[in-house]
Amino acid sequence: MPVRVEVATEADVPVILGLAGEVEHWFGPMVGHPGFQRALDDHIAGQRAFVAFGPGGEPAGAVLFGGAPPRFAVHWLVVADHVRGQGAGRTLMSAVIERLTDGAGLAEGEVVEVVTFGPDHPGAVDSGARVFYERLGFVPAEPAPDGPEGGSRQVFRLNARPLNGGRG
Repeated sequence: MPVRVEVATEADVPVILGLAGEVEHWFGPMVGHPGFQRALDDHIAGQRAFVAFGPGGEPAGAVLFGGAPPRFAVHWLVVADHVRGQGAGRTLMSAVIERLTDGAGLAEGEVVEVVTFGPDHPGAVDSGARVFYERLGFVPAEPAPDGPEGGSRQVFRLNARPLNGGRG
């Protein structure tokens, strides 16, 4: 499915909050949570947030990211349930790598890290997040602190190499 990725603006906040509401059962409360709203505002102000739209203009996903060489991070990624597995996540991640590296791709010694569900978290299977990141070339690394809902988390790391096969 072709998606259009744009730098998120304040006008996109309701769209992003709508997407966040779809996944609160996995991530814990976000919509209406002051910490999430602050993070969203900060990422938008720093042009470190993207929103994706499908061919009909429907919201397809969003991502918050940051960092600086040699360590970059995906802070939060969501793909709308109705488009999962159709390439929206892959397109968002490609746009993130493009932005973080000024189009050059990851250089030797650079990494992108993301904290996602631990292997025992129900969201690991239901959302497909772990498989999604592995298909992009991320490898499981050390455990991370539990999420706000109490579920386990794990760091996944992408080293310098192009995104490989798979769909998100």
